[in-house]
Amino acid sequence: MEAVKKTKGSFLQRWALSFRKHWRLHVLALPVLIYLIIFNYAPMFGVVLAFEKYSVVKGFFGSEWVGMKNFEFLFATTDAWRITRNTVLYNIAFIIVTTILSVLLALVLNEMYMKRLSKTIQTMMIMPYFLSMSVVAIIVYAFIGPNGVVNSVIRASGQRALTNWYIYKPLWPFLLVFVHSWKGVGYTAIVYVASISGISQEYYEAAVLDGATKLQQARYITLPHLKHIIVIMLILNMGGMFKGDMGLSYNVTQNSGALYEVTDVIDTYVYRALKTLGNTGMSTAAGLYQSVVGFVMILISNKIVRRVDEESALF
Repeated sequence: MEAVKKTKGSFLQRWALSFRKHWRLHVLALPVLIYLIIFNYAPMFGVVLAFEKYSVVKGFFGSEWVGMKNFEFLFATTDAWRITRNTVLYNIAFIIVTTILSVLLALVLNEMYMKRLSKTIQTMMIMPYFLSMSVVAIIVYAFIGPNGVVNSVIRASGQRALTNWYIYKPLWPFLLVFVHSWKGVGYTAIVYVASISGISQEYYEAAVLDGATKLQQARYITLPHLKHIIVIMLILNMGGMFKGDMGLSYNVTQNSGALYEVTDVIDTYVYRALKTLGNTGMSTAAGLYQSVVGFVMILISNKIVRRVDEESALF
């Protein structure tokens, strides 16, 4: 017991000394800490709803305790496999396509001689990231709606246009990946551009003296230096493997029932169930399931990376 007390005492003393020495940094971090407590940690109390048949009248403590029945109800449906499959496959496609395109864009921007033009292109590429999915849905509808650009071009060429692309399932897996990449690649590329700017120019100067081409410089200098940040981004993205993009899958598809087989994900399914049935417990159970599995995926991914290359691991 005395050893434990000494350990606690020494810890508090070190913390107090650190606070006095770096109190300005602690004050700067205070708003972020308050934000995390209010919006990230305090709502975790609501996880208890996943194990209750929640009633507004009875409240948190008076509602009937049902244990794991909300989870059983969520995954006992015939749609469980479909929504899980779509969620995982879309996230895998998003991660792969976005990573490849972001790295390629960062390499191109880094090789541009006119830096002002490079900055302009970066600004243009990042703008879609700040658009609401409702705005993106309107843009998509303007292209593939019944009187949209695509149908107008097809009719102008003398062919019969498909009047409603929102019932044509083969198009949407590719379209959703395209829209997600168009919206997010520019923002992600900035991370890689920043990493490239930190690479010492001595490597490139030595490569030029050895007669290396731009492609060889990118392959043997730039990409190896980007390896660590790419791996970290991949590990973080693994945490959202079981979470769908609600705005993308719901707004952009116009919630078309004909497309549920290829566009429905866990988030949209739970949202519709919550609107129809008002089952708060099931929606909370789905959110808890996604969060726990995402956390486990991060741990597993980080452990695998640590075994392969310890320096590239997140923690």
